Amino acid sequence: MDIKVSDNKWIGKRTIRPDGADKVTGRATFGADFTQPGMLWGKVLRSPHPHAIITSINLDKASALPGVRAVMRGDDLADIPLDKPLMVGPADMRFVSRNVMARDKVLYAGHAVAAVAAISPRIAQDALALIEVEYQILPHVIDVEEAMRADAPVLHDFLRTGGVTPKPETPSNVANRLEFKIGDLEAGFAAADVIVERTYRTKPIHQGYIEPHACLVSLAKDGQATIWSSSQGHFMVRNATAKLTGMSVADIRAIPAEIGGGFGGKTIVYLEPLAMVLARKSGAPVKMVMSREEVFRATGPTSGSWNNVKIGATKDGKITAGSATFRFQAGAFPGAPARPAAMCAFAPYDIENVETVGIDVVMNRPKSNAYRAPGSPIAAHAVETTMDELADELGIDPVEFRLANAAKEGSKAAYGPTFKKIGFVETLEAAKEHPHYSAPLGPNQGRGIACGFWFNVGGESSAQLNINEDGTVTVITGHPDIGGSRASMVNIAAQMLGIDYNLVRAQIGDTNSIGISATTGGSRVTFAAGMAVTDATNKVIDTLRDRAAKIWDIDVEAVVWEDGEARPAGSNAGEFEPLSLAELAAQANATGGPINGQVSINAQGAAPAFATHICDVEVDRDTGRVDIIRYTAIQDAGRAIHPSYVEGQIQGGVAQGVGWALNEEYIYDAAGQLENPGFLDYRMPIASDLPMIDTVVVEVPNDAHPHGVRGVGEVPIAPPMAAVANAIQDAVGLRLDDLPMSPPKVLAALDNES
Repeated sequence: MDIKVSDNKWIGKRTIRPDGADKVTGRATFGADFTQPGMLWGKVLRSPHPHAIITSINLDKASALPGVRAVMRGDDLADIPLDKPLMVGPADMRFVSRNVMARDKVLYAGHAVAAVAAISPRIAQDALALIEVEYQILPHVIDVEEAMRADAPVLHDFLRTGGVTPKPETPSNVANRLEFKIGDLEAGFAAADVIVERTYRTKPIHQGYIEPHACLVSLAKDGQATIWSSSQGHFMVRNATAKLTGMSVADIRAIPAEIGGGFGGKTIVYLEPLAMVLARKSGAPVKMVMSREEVFRATGPTSGSWNNVKIGATKDGKITAGSATFRFQAGAFPGAPARPAAMCAFAPYDIENVETVGIDVVMNRPKSNAYRAPGSPIAAHAVETTMDELADELGIDPVEFRLANAAKEGSKAAYGPTFKKIGFVETLEAAKEHPHYSAPLGPNQGRGIACGFWFNVGGESSAQLNINEDGTVTVITGHPDIGGSRASMVNIAAQMLGIDYNLVRAQIGDTNSIGISATTGGSRVTFAAGMAVTDATNKVIDTLRDRAAKIWDIDVEAVVWEDGEARPAGSNAGEFEPLSLAELAAQANATGGPINGQVSINAQGAAPAFATHICDVEVDRDTGRVDIIRYTAIQDAGRAIHPSYVEGQIQGGVAQGVGWALNEEYIYDAAGQLENPGFLDYRMPIASDLPMIDTVVVEVPNDAHPHGVRGVGEVPIAPPMAAVANAIQDAVGLRLDDLPMSPPKVLAALDNES
């Protein structure tokens, strides 16, 4: 490509965020903000029982209530047989369908059993009370260890454990088992001088997005439907809703709203198929908005877990072997992130002998869903805490211990790949040299180190670049923006075109106006959409050069694009005044018509991300309270297209990881009822709980990306739990293996030590 840019004006710069003003002034439109004339309100009836057969559902009284326009139950959705997977992306619609609304039995307290649409929210709520449901209550199980027992209540008669040979003939709650292995584990442990083996437990926690799930569905007389909703992927919303309602994908247009947080929790549907059925039955638009309690009771938390880790090393600090088994709570249906946990566990280290096992277990809880680097934080908590204990037993500085075993270019991971150029060593060296690492500590204060990994992904992405008549530029992509992708796409397009970034606008296209684009998640969008925008911009630059060549009546090969202008490649091409983008746009109709570039790709070449975190805590021995007093997060971003957003992603991941470490958990009573379905009792960190989180962005470019991008959004949540646990140990000599490390647990451990 014949493009010349004299200096880097926009990539890596802290440009004004395209969506910033609307969000801080309240003009941005979120899922619950959409309305239509004649709109109805939809509400969902949810099971009070964690496990029960539905013997009957009578909707007659609810249907007869004045103001009610439609009622539905599970058999109003498309029948998706259980004998064969039906996938939309990574989600199996057999299970999504039965999670959206129960069929023959309910599998957790909060499971949807029926829904209504009425002319007001109050009438809809009153109608729910008139629905008569009879249940045959069954024994329930909500703990992963209990669910794996041979005598545990079985949730699904059809479920046989996958990944084992021979395949079991009897059903169980163990949905799947997988493993990754390299080398000779037995020989590796035999060569070790010191071995540390520990068991760890974590609780399910919610993604904690501030905006509840919401949607509006309108169905026209010709059968064409429109969905407005907040999600991490409107193409996913369209496809899943079509599958679950029996509609054609072509009959649904999904329009993305702004998103008030997702973090993986809005990568699947909950309300949209129900609203579609109710709209189809009533002939009117239907709006549905979850309450906060519904969000907690019925949408996917991340998995709780029960894990074993064993690591061996020689006296001089060389790790000889590592093994780990991760048993993850999937909730009511299979699909816990046990696979990525097993993939990520030992990936930061160059170890010859590794075995990791992931086990997916169903139980009477809400179906689990992704949460930033799904599986990796739980794996890092177990491995990095064990690593710290091993370093302590060997008498080796924890950073030096990790440096001695760090993965680098040429290291082979147990899950398959041989790493190309990566920046893990650079993050460790930056940690060692950072003033935080050598700063003095006071009484009852301690410092912890932990590392994290995420493999990152690419996938389907589409982009369109339009040159407007006045020379301004519109960039359209197909991904909801949850991490600053619009700002990054503007920076890329402005840099390549050589124009001021204020002349570039970014939009998220709906499913009818942009090519298929995969869900925003896995730290894929800046990487994949950045590739698509780059290709689309290259196409536009080719067209601009061609238009200049026509105007000058010379060959296009004799035209270069440099700093926002078409110029002759040299004096032999002719003496012509440069043509700016605005001048070429003004002559577009006379030289060939509109100027644009459209690209759809399946992006490949995603490179892994690594992080090293330093955490200081202070422990109150009288109350068990743990305060985070200093935190530094160091991460390889490949290339920070928009540094402020990169730093924000890192800081956000740390804040969520600290909550996971210290306070957040789902609390159930003996009857299988969630006791803390609201932010008053579900303790997320607030501003006063955290110090200013210092970030250090390391840039080791990904050679497979035109701008060196690695995904950054996932890996910052991986190290914090272990970093906090290691800091507590350093402060008061306690190694806590059960999350969260809340004040009652810390105080009990301190009392036991005294």
